[in-house]
Amino acid sequence: MCCHGDALVQRVCELYEQISSLESLKPSKDVNMLFTQLVLTCMPPSPIDVSKLCQGVQEIRSKLIRLCGEAEGLLENHFSTILGSYEHPLHHLTIFPYYSNYLKLSKLEFTILSQHFPHVPSKIAFVGSGPLPLTSIVLASNHLTTTSFHNYDIDPSANSKALGLVSSDPDLSKRMVFHTTDIMDVTNALKDYDVVFLAALVGMDKMEKLKIIDHLAKYMAPGATLMLRSAHGARAFLYPVIDPCDDLRGFEVLSVFHPTDEVINSVVIARKYALPAQHSSPIDPQGLNAGSIILPNKCSEIEAFNLLLNHGNMMIEELAFEEQLS
Repeated sequence: MCCHGDALVQRVCELYEQISSLESLKPSKDVNMLFTQLVLTCMPPSPIDVSKLCQGVQEIRSKLIRLCGEAEGLLENHFSTILGSYEHPLHHLTIFPYYSNYLKLSKLEFTILSQHFPHVPSKIAFVGSGPLPLTSIVLASNHLTTTSFHNYDIDPSANSKALGLVSSDPDLSKRMVFHTTDIMDVTNALKDYDVVFLAALVGMDKMEKLKIIDHLAKYMAPGATLMLRSAHGARAFLYPVIDPCDDLRGFEVLSVFHPTDEVINSVVIARKYALPAQHSSPIDPQGLNAGSIILPNKCSEIEAFNLLLNHGNMMIEELAFEEQLS
C-alpha cells in the first residue's frame, strides 16, 4: 500500500497500519507507544515534501492526521478530567505529559507576536481551544497578563471542562471566556479581537481549513493579526500544512517559523490587509509600512535561514513578497 521507497515514509506507513488497527485511541500503553514512535519518526528535520508523494501515501497522510487529531483530543479530554478533580487544577498542569512543549510553543508564539505586534493585545480569540486550553492558559499566566482570552470550541463538553480548569483561579476566571459555537457562525464579533489564534487541528481537511481562513479574512478587523500552526517536513504527517503563498488570501504573511526541537508545530503569523483584498490598482504604501504592503497572495520567493530565540534550533522562513500589479 505504501508506494514510496523512502525509509521514513515506509516507517510512517507501517505505523499508520498499526494505529489504524487499534480498537480505541483513548490513552493506553499501546496507543501511547505507537504515537510516541510516530512522533519520534517524524520529528527530525527532513527535506521531504509531502505534497509530492504518491496518491497512496497522500491518502495515508490524510487519514493519519485525522487519527492524530482524534487521539490528541482524547488525550486532552483524559487529562482535563483528571485535572478537574483537583481543587486548584492550574497548580497541577505538569501532570500533562506534553506541558513542557506547550510552555515552549507559547513562549515562541509570544516572541513572534511581540516582534510584529507592538502593543499588548487587549482581546485575543483562540479558535479550537478544546478541553485543555493550555496555549490560552500559558499565554494568559506567563506572557499576556492583562489580556482577555476568548476561547471558541464547537464542543460544549470541551468548553465545560476547560471552564472548570480556570474557574477557581481569581485572575484567569475573569480573563478567560468560553464560547460554544462554530467559528463559521461568528461574524462581527471577530472584529473585536486584536489577535486570532487558529489551532492546528481546526479544519483538518484542506478545503475546510481554507474556508475558515477565508471567513476570518472576511470578518477580522483590518490590521488584526492571525496566528496559525502548520507543519514542515515529515512533521506534515502529523498536522495539516498551511501554504503561506496560496492559503492565506486576504492576509499579509509576515513570517513562518519552523522549530526543529520537540515542538512539532510550525508557526505562521499574518496580518489582515488594511486595504480591501480586491484592490487591483497601484497601491501607494506611504504611511502604511512601506515595502510590506502587497496584494493578496503575490508570493515571489521564500528564503530560509536559522535563528535562535532562546528556544532552541529553529528554521525561519522570511517570506519575501513582491507587488505584482496588473
